[in-house]
Amino acid sequence: MGPDIVSPTAEPADLQLGWSRGLSLTTRILAVNLFVLALLGAGLFFLDSYRVRLIAEREQAARNQATFLARSLSLVDDENRAAYVNKFGQQNQSRIRIYDKSGAKILDSFDDQPPTYFFRDPNSEPWPKVAARGIDRLFDFLVGAQSIEPFSEPENDDMQAWHEFGSATPSKAASAVRFAPDLTHVISAASQSPDGNYGVLTTANERDIRLFVRAERFNIGMFFLFALGIGILLSTFLARTIVRPLRHLSRAAVKVRLGRAQEVMVPRLPSRRDEIGMLARALSDMSIALRQRIDATEAFAADVAHEIKNPLASLRSALDGAERIEDAGLRKQLMDVAKADVQRMDRLISDISDASRVDSQLAKAKFEPIDLGDMIEQLLQAREDRGIDKDVTIAFARPRRKITTVMGEDVRLERMLTNLIDNAVSFSPSGSVVEISATLANEDVIIRISDEGPGVPPQEREAIFRRFHSERPASENFGKHSGLGLAIARTIIEGHHGRIAVRDRVDGKGGACFEIALPCAATATT
Repeated sequence: MGPDIVSPTAEPADLQLGWSRGLSLTTRILAVNLFVLALLGAGLFFLDSYRVRLIAEREQAARNQATFLARSLSLVDDENRAAYVNKFGQQNQSRIRIYDKSGAKILDSFDDQPPTYFFRDPNSEPWPKVAARGIDRLFDFLVGAQSIEPFSEPENDDMQAWHEFGSATPSKAASAVRFAPDLTHVISAASQSPDGNYGVLTTANERDIRLFVRAERFNIGMFFLFALGIGILLSTFLARTIVRPLRHLSRAAVKVRLGRAQEVMVPRLPSRRDEIGMLARALSDMSIALRQRIDATEAFAADVAHEIKNPLASLRSALDGAERIEDAGLRKQLMDVAKADVQRMDRLISDISDASRVDSQLAKAKFEPIDLGDMIEQLLQAREDRGIDKDVTIAFARPRRKITTVMGEDVRLERMLTNLIDNAVSFSPSGSVVEISATLANEDVIIRISDEGPGVPPQEREAIFRRFHSERPASENFGKHSGLGLAIARTIIEGHHGRIAVRDRVDGKGGACFEIALPCAATATT
């Protein structure tokens, strides 16, 4: 019997899950994997920084163009100025407006040539474009993008209509970003000529900025969806490989606890070599051991009921007869029978108590070094003083001191030796010798107890160690032994990690030889 099982109500601190204790294992696995994917999805929001850098670069390029154009106009004669401005606008895909010193517009590249860009009407575009603009607005809102004013052509197109000129100087150009009706970017830049006679304004519809951001967002989004699908599949696979066997094990454990089936098959999962497989096999072994223990307990209880019933029936018969018989002599005989039955039951109950507790007591006992040679010598001396062996001689070959030392519990070892010696004496004929030897063989202490009795047939050499098995000599009074002595002896020996067997005598004489092997103290402590 193993140690007491304690089920603490308080959960260890290192096993507490806190807020997640209400979530299933599948949910936790899926949540962890999706959290990692969510970090990847957060990359969509970092596209805003890419857009900001791209806009800043385009603004810088527009300011450089405006500055270059303002400084180069004074180097171009009046006849070629319009052609120069138109060609500059065509090459840079921008609209060029020139203003004089008073702020009036004197030249516009769109007046003399086809426009280099045009604004698209969002109301006439297909639904995918409308959906794309909705997604743009959503991401701008989520990332807290800076608000950008819409672009519109002024009614009076002069320098005062463009706030860029308010901060533009001959040495430093100014720029602004606005939204076209379809939410594409319009970048304008203003600059002054070195002599202050001209103001230059460039505007360009930088549609590629929005297209670049959308393309990158689409790529990241597709990769995120692909990774999300893979993550869900892997999470589901991982959850199935962990949660499903755990559920089977849990259901089997519940069946074992409820006892709804005589035999509950706990899956052993032999193909699993991981911790789940180890747990399954451990639970399976535990359930088998528990079933065996329950079966043994039920069989023991049935045997106890059977063994107690016999002396109870005899006791009842003796007491009933004593009530009806008037003869004093016969009544005394019946009372003697009743006393003998009471003594038999008392002996039986004591042995049953020892047999039922020996496992648990050995599991809790603290083993100490014990010299079996000294113990046997003292035990035989006590038997001789009490004269309980009658006309049977016990011969003991005393080994050297300390050579037969084992780790054990002295009271139980003494009970084991007493049971075996009592058994040998009870089967020994009058005037015979019981021989006891104790030697050290390899790493075991070997004890042999040999008698000159009838011996034990080979087919009975295992059965004699079963509880309540009793094949007594014909000359012995009925009920003197309970049939538990050898069973208790083997339980004690196995509790000390030893073994016992019954053999023929090594010297060839008739009788039985009980051989006990116990680990020596040096081996037991390593």
